[in-house]
Amino acid sequence: MTLKNKVSIGGVPAGSSRGAVGLWIAALGIVFGDIGTSPLYTFNTVLGLTGNQAQAGTVLGALSLIVWTLIIVTSVKYVSFAMRIDNDGEGGVLALMSLLGLKKQNRPVIVALGLFGAALIYGDGTITPAISVLSALEGLRIAAPGLENYILPLACGILIVLFAVQRHGTSVIGRAFGPVMAAWFLVMALLGVLGIARNPTVLYAISPWYALSYLIHGGTTSFFVLGGVFLCVTGAEALYADMGHFGAGPIRMTWSAIVFPSLALNYAGQAAIVLSGGMTDGNIFYRLCPAPLLMPLIVLSTAATVIASQSIITGAFSMTRQAIHLGWMPRMRVIQTSEAGYGQIYIGAVNWTLMIATVALIIAFRKSDNLAAAYGIAVSATMLITTALLYIAMRDIWQWNSFASMSVAGAFFVVDGAFFLSNMTKIAQGGYVPLLLACAVYAVMLIWRRGSSAVLARVLERQMPIGEFMEGLAKANVPRVPGTAVFLTKSLDGAPPIVVFHTECSGSLHEKVIALTIKTRLVPFVGESEKVSFSEIAPNFWRVTAFYGFMETPDIQHLLAQMQSRGMDIDLLDVTYYVGFETIIPRTDGKGLPRWQEAIFATMQRNAAHATDFFHLPRERVVELGREIQI
Repeated sequence: MTLKNKVSIGGVPAGSSRGAVGLWIAALGIVFGDIGTSPLYTFNTVLGLTGNQAQAGTVLGALSLIVWTLIIVTSVKYVSFAMRIDNDGEGGVLALMSLLGLKKQNRPVIVALGLFGAALIYGDGTITPAISVLSALEGLRIAAPGLENYILPLACGILIVLFAVQRHGTSVIGRAFGPVMAAWFLVMALLGVLGIARNPTVLYAISPWYALSYLIHGGTTSFFVLGGVFLCVTGAEALYADMGHFGAGPIRMTWSAIVFPSLALNYAGQAAIVLSGGMTDGNIFYRLCPAPLLMPLIVLSTAATVIASQSIITGAFSMTRQAIHLGWMPRMRVIQTSEAGYGQIYIGAVNWTLMIATVALIIAFRKSDNLAAAYGIAVSATMLITTALLYIAMRDIWQWNSFASMSVAGAFFVVDGAFFLSNMTKIAQGGYVPLLLACAVYAVMLIWRRGSSAVLARVLERQMPIGEFMEGLAKANVPRVPGTAVFLTKSLDGAPPIVVFHTECSGSLHEKVIALTIKTRLVPFVGESEKVSFSEIAPNFWRVTAFYGFMETPDIQHLLAQMQSRGMDIDLLDVTYYVGFETIIPRTDGKGLPRWQEAIFATMQRNAAHATDFFHLPRERVVELGREIQI
């Protein structure tokens, strides 16, 4: 059963009418926070790139570009096409990579694309909280100019508090996400209508001709403007990535009925303000609001941007868990902060790294306009990667012919490519920041994978046939002590090296032995009936293979109870767990990993979460076996 089948709101099943409405409201808070707060800075940025020109052709062209970007990229590419391709209900670049690249052998290019796409999301994910919260608080420059000097420390303080509370879970705050964002979209739409009333001619921008005309006649300026226009869809990837939480239906309905109309109306209202000759200094978004209501709007905007930031943080936790279980990142301690929601987890290393990076960006760039110059480049690259993977999915999964696949994916590629090239001009203005962060994450993934493979190869060199091992025990009269020993191992054949090593060191072996291997399947969740297989390969010696999806966290004690109920003769109160801990040292024969990679991997290995914590084993029943491994 996938996560989307498990969702209920306030105890109301998702299939009921009340449950459907609840899902729509919840999706507003979790899925649409990023794209929903983009009006705070997008039109401002676009207008700045035009040289703050207020001519009708420029303003209507920019508005038309924004509206049609929302339609083509979000409504058509993601909502209509991408969300039809899922990995057992899950979406996003890692789930798509698993579906296309790992289920078939010899597809390293797809794996590389998917991993780099995931790394890019981390890169731009550090900018989203910074630019969102800063842009919301910058309304104080209009409402209370005397507080301008407090905007920067306020933004840092709000985000530090947000990251600090992650450890305690967000279930209480999370219940308010949907209603707050529902109010946010309603207010945005009303403000947009107020603006349009001042100059209804902006509605002409619904015609794509204004966008095409501006691109054709705008010269090089129109090319640079695309980088600003792209900010209106930086949250579109989240629609696909969060599909597993709600299912495609509620996300499509919420986007079409609430989010897109609200965004389009608000952008049109901002354009109308400019065309009507109103004041455009400061943030144009706040110029839509009547003066007496400006402070309440700033409070609501700040709450909306905090929710958008929370969604980014939660997404980073979820993606990290996927990468860990797929073997692309070192083990980190994953804490379940609520029993009610599987997605409510906390990963300390990710949380504090994101906090440091986000606060550092606020201090370094100081204004949302400056951050906008660095924003979008990583997301535009991720969207290009998603388009490439969609093309492969059209061929492999939908069985489309080359012409149909290339026609659809090619159209997306042209649009994504134009935005990517325009965003590449931002590198010198700060676009290098998310790219460097993405490259660092990508390097961590590749080095961890290479190092883990090298360790496994060296460990398996000591593997011996189970018959030979049992004969050796009998010949050496190795005593069998009472109780059950569970050895965590990656070995699937013969006597696991960790069992051999333990026997050689201790000179004894438990009466009952379980060699347990945890395998991650390329689906989000594995049904209970398919979770475990075991066989008795020698008297009182069982080989157990447990299967989990890449969105699950193994529960070994629950697993043993399941095996006992299926006939395995073990006493759950008398179990000792044995886990290996490898100390990494370089090979002396020159055949191992490059020394710098070995050093980085060894550092990650030392600082990775212990198997005891990661698998939630009872500490008083765990024995750790240390070995030196040359790689």
